[in-house]
Amino acid sequence: MRKLLLSITAFAALVALPAQSQDGLPDFGEGNAVSLNQEYMLGRAWLMQFRRQAPLLADPLLQDYIEELIFRLAQTSQLRERRLEVVMVDNATINAFAVPGGVVGVHGGLLLAAENEAQVASVLGHELAHLSQRHFSRSRENAAVTQKKALLGMLGGLVAAAAGGGSDVGVAAVAGSQAAAQGESLRYSRQHEQEADRVGMQNLVAAGYDPNATAGMFEVMQAESRKYGSRPPEFLLTHPLTERRIADARNRAGQYPRRMYQDNPDFHLMRARVALTQIEDPAEAVAHFRKQRKESHGAEAVAAQYGLVLALTRNGETAEARTLLKPMREFKPSSIPYGLAGADIALQEERFEDAVATLQRGLELVPGNHPITIQLAKTYFKAGRYTEADELLTAHAEVKPTNAILWYWLAEVQGLAGNVYGVHQSRAQYYFLNGAMPPALEQIDLALKLAPNDVEVERLNQRRGFFIQVGHALGQF
Repeated sequence: MRKLLLSITAFAALVALPAQSQDGLPDFGEGNAVSLNQEYMLGRAWLMQFRRQAPLLADPLLQDYIEELIFRLAQTSQLRERRLEVVMVDNATINAFAVPGGVVGVHGGLLLAAENEAQVASVLGHELAHLSQRHFSRSRENAAVTQKKALLGMLGGLVAAAAGGGSDVGVAAVAGSQAAAQGESLRYSRQHEQEADRVGMQNLVAAGYDPNATAGMFEVMQAESRKYGSRPPEFLLTHPLTERRIADARNRAGQYPRRMYQDNPDFHLMRARVALTQIEDPAEAVAHFRKQRKESHGAEAVAAQYGLVLALTRNGETAEARTLLKPMREFKPSSIPYGLAGADIALQEERFEDAVATLQRGLELVPGNHPITIQLAKTYFKAGRYTEADELLTAHAEVKPTNAILWYWLAEVQGLAGNVYGVHQSRAQYYFLNGAMPPALEQIDLALKLAPNDVEVERLNQRRGFFIQVGHALGQF
């Protein structure tokens, strides 16, 4: 029998959560200074609720790409707390955010708006700078209770922005939460922004990116803001953009030595994947990428062809998809996106053995790779090989213990594999990561009835006690 993971890496600190709080976040006592560890706990409690309310992008390849980009920036940053958690939001508006405790959110629209990877990195580097400089804590004089209230306001604002795009509700909520978080004049807010711009650019260059990307991204956002009129992108509400700020970014970039920078071609492929998520009708998606392919050049044309391959596959036109993908794979045989696209074509054509062979070779070359693992599990699932899918995802959950979507998929697979004991434990972990302690406890209780021995009973009872403790801290009991 498999063991339920305790998610030690990201949630062990929650074991020490103090007593009950009625406002949805842990209570650390009024007036206490907020340590990095307390910020971490607050951030994870915030994330539990955000997952439950915001529309998230369930694309393993996109998730992996953004995580690698953020971790690359984190390695050269001034962050002291590097236990980061990344959430991809299914929304086409320009937005990214960083919540105290190391939670970083990215809207799909940020990739759609940016012209290259360095521009996306400039925004994420800026957000990491807010975390490394602890602007949230400093703006509230390290008052834990005030931080809690500000985080709750931020949750409401960012959920509204994620769900409603540029709606007035989202705009007002974000603006209000930031005002609560800052608690200072606009001048003080600008001081934080200036520091984040400066530190963020230092980090950008240290990570190997072009410093000119910052001004370039500012100009992109400025152009986009004109389209919105009185309702600009959410990011600009919390990061006011002026001509002076753009000029400062240009001048600061000019102080770094000139060098040649090469864009990551996978960025354009990821943009195509985001664009595909925004088009529900498969035939419409095919028409969109056909048109884009004819009108594009260079890396954008390649990305348009990749998007067309994905759209054709989704629309059941696998013969043409395979023909278009063939020269791409021959040119770049080591490309994971191309390899996954090929496996997906085979899967759509029910050539399960071909897909499995391709994906297993991929895992031999890149052990533990998240998108390849998920695609292989999906192939096992489609082929009716549920036990193999269960074993694969169970092992992978040890590597990705805080990936809520993974636990959801695992529970579904285990149900079909007849692993009822595993189903209850996986569902418990899924509910836990979404901050829903009562249903998490129900699943643990169901698992306890099926426990095969006293060791498993003791382990599940410890888990049960942990859930109760977290539930009290979140004000759910």
